[in-house]
Amino acid sequence: MENLKKTPLHHRHVTAGAMMSPFGGFDMPIEYTGIVKEHEAVRKNVGVFDVSHMGEVFVEGPEATRFVNYIFTNDVTDLAPGRILYGMMLNPAGGTIDDLLVYRMAPERYLLVINASNIDKDVAWILTHAQAFDVRAVNCSDDWAEIAVQGPGAETTLLSVLGIDATGLPFYGFKEESGMIVSRTGYTGEDGFEIYASAERIDDFWQKLMAAGVQPCGLGCRDTLRFEAGLPLYGDELDEDISPIEAGLGIFVKIDKPDFIGRDAVAKQKAEGVSRKIVGLEIEGPAIARHGYEVMDAEGNPVGTVTTGYRSITLERNLAMALIDAAHAAPGTHLQVKVRKKIFPATVIKKRFYTPNYKK
Repeated sequence: MENLKKTPLHHRHVTAGAMMSPFGGFDMPIEYTGIVKEHEAVRKNVGVFDVSHMGEVFVEGPEATRFVNYIFTNDVTDLAPGRILYGMMLNPAGGTIDDLLVYRMAPERYLLVINASNIDKDVAWILTHAQAFDVRAVNCSDDWAEIAVQGPGAETTLLSVLGIDATGLPFYGFKEESGMIVSRTGYTGEDGFEIYASAERIDDFWQKLMAAGVQPCGLGCRDTLRFEAGLPLYGDELDEDISPIEAGLGIFVKIDKPDFIGRDAVAKQKAEGVSRKIVGLEIEGPAIARHGYEVMDAEGNPVGTVTTGYRSITLERNLAMALIDAAHAAPGTHLQVKVRKKIFPATVIKKRFYTPNYKK
């Protein structure tokens, strides 16, 4: 496809023979040696992802805290410098503009890490609303490259291969050193780190990791890993028509803080309940339910659609997340899923299928 962006590591992926595919406007590696092998490397040891396609927007100024709180569902008021919060930007109807991470760099300086597919939309949204505040918002997405080192061996790998000592970093904490940012969040259900730096430095880190035998991982296993841990993907479990309350992410929506965009809508949903919810499903038989497949009640009436579905590599079960009518969302409810032209029984279960092993 024409006009696809390339990360600074693109040539490394192509040279390594990675399967490439468009994602979020970028030509990205989907897999190298196979999704199963890459998935298991992260679960059992360590793997590294190129996530340079993610966007970075810096916000600073006398009203930076007030502004970030106005566009963000979580509350950064008491967030200490060096710590991170997850949350969403909402439209006035409560739909999700994007889900993102907010890093507090200093008392009135923040880094907003946004999804690649939403960079242009998010930046326009942020800049438009920044006009009413004494802040400066700058899109620095093209200035930073990023890798994610994930798995139970991630901390040791950072020190032994890259010389980065991250042993003191708390979960959802970060540090700045030598012109780079190192954080500990992860999107895999395992302990993991993100390194933001210049393209040249990230390329050097990548080569050192490859020389040390660290498994390169594509976006294919990134999706299977986050799915098992019950983590949402924008465009599947969240979008401009799905609120964080419907997605089961209400813990990241602080309606008691000062006004923010979409507050009235999500406050009403929290108070009155929602008509549909994201749930987990376990499917009987050899069926793998994909995004958009129809979910029905026991009598065959449509009640929703699948948002993500896989045969879990770790758990060896056919699982899915689905957006369905709230009346059928209780755990243990018997439903059906239409996979191509066949109907398979399914049961509602918790959508966190795999217990994460984050460093607490």
